[in-house]
Amino acid sequence: MIYTTNSIESLNYQLRKVTKNRGHFPGDAAVVKLLWLAICTIEDKRARDREKEKGLPAERRRAAGRLVEGQVTTNWKKALAQLAIAYPDRINPHL
Repeated sequence: MIYTTNSIESLNYQLRKVTKNRGHFPGDAAVVKLLWLAICTIEDKRARDREKEKGLPAERRRAAGRLVEGQVTTNWKKALAQLAIAYPDRINPHL
């Protein structure tokens, strides 16, 4: 079972937008590099937005939270087990 949030869906949308404009990648490393750079750019923008709202009461803040740090993932071990079954060549080398 994999859980998702609006923050994750927003990130997925932004990453799809980055990769959609490119029809072909020379290899896996090129895709990983592009996605990494996109995530860094997205997180930098979110950090700037959070900095602008620093000092405001929590109910008035609208900036998105951090992408990874401090987030809670429910039932991650079950999800990882399912991913390892579906994509053993991609997941197992990293376990």
